[in-house]
Amino acid sequence: MASMTSTDSEQTGDVLVIGASGQLGGMLRRHWPVAGELRCHSRRPIPGFIPFELPKPGGAASDTALSAARGVRAIICLAGVTPAAAKRSGALLSENANLALATLELAQEAAVPRVFFASSAAVYGARGGMLRETDEPTPLSEYGRAKLEMEQTVLARGVTGTTVLRIGNVAGADAILGGWRPGMQIDQFPDGRTPRRSYIGPVTFARVLHRLCASNELPSVLNLSAPGAVEMGALLDAAGLPWEPRPAAEGSIAEVQFDTNMLERLVDFAPENESPSGLVGEWQKDRNHS
Repeated sequence: MASMTSTDSEQTGDVLVIGASGQLGGMLRRHWPVAGELRCHSRRPIPGFIPFELPKPGGAASDTALSAARGVRAIICLAGVTPAAAKRSGALLSENANLALATLELAQEAAVPRVFFASSAAVYGARGGMLRETDEPTPLSEYGRAKLEMEQTVLARGVTGTTVLRIGNVAGADAILGGWRPGMQIDQFPDGRTPRRSYIGPVTFARVLHRLCASNELPSVLNLSAPGAVEMGALLDAAGLPWEPRPAAEGSIAEVQFDTNMLERLVDFAPENESPSGLVGEWQKDRNHS
């Protein structure tokens, strides 16, 4: 198995975030537990960021990219193409695999010992029950298939220190709190419940990633959310945001819940981290800092 090695004398406590100018990157910047640890990458010049283009896989990294990566203890790759970005810019969802592979090659060249890649619950598709990392992915959407291709591409390299993070809904970067609008309608099932999803608040999201960057033994695939699942309607109620129920269409997914046992062995969670009021409180704190 290939490896990424570095000596303690060469490493700092810094973490390089690839794609730090997006929504999730903004949350990390605002709530990272240790000030000054993040090196934030962007493709375009932004004050406080390190601008550089990732090379095509197999291409040579720029001096700026290598300088940004050298000495860090971990790289978090948030760079990717979402369905909205693909529709807006014409970018291909298949670019997710290329961006991840370029990041992995940068990490190897700069001898970074750990690298994380942001994946999605979309790789699980409509699979029911508790979703475990060992389950066979069955993506239904083009985005889910693109994220699965990304996972398979980087893991096929067999590089020690590589972890794919299947991230649940992050409060504020989701379609419910983050995408709320007047007159919003939410599916309601015959039992009166609204869709239940695994969630994590932006403050907890930053804390968990900070902890993972300091962990030595990590699996190659890891679900990332707070334990349990919350109803979308309950989230909006906790936020004081009105919504209207609509009958759930046939085939609507009632629950997407991660099994977080592996994550809970590495990170502690408090009850408020998984409650609607706690998630809304973190979302409001993030909004106040943005």
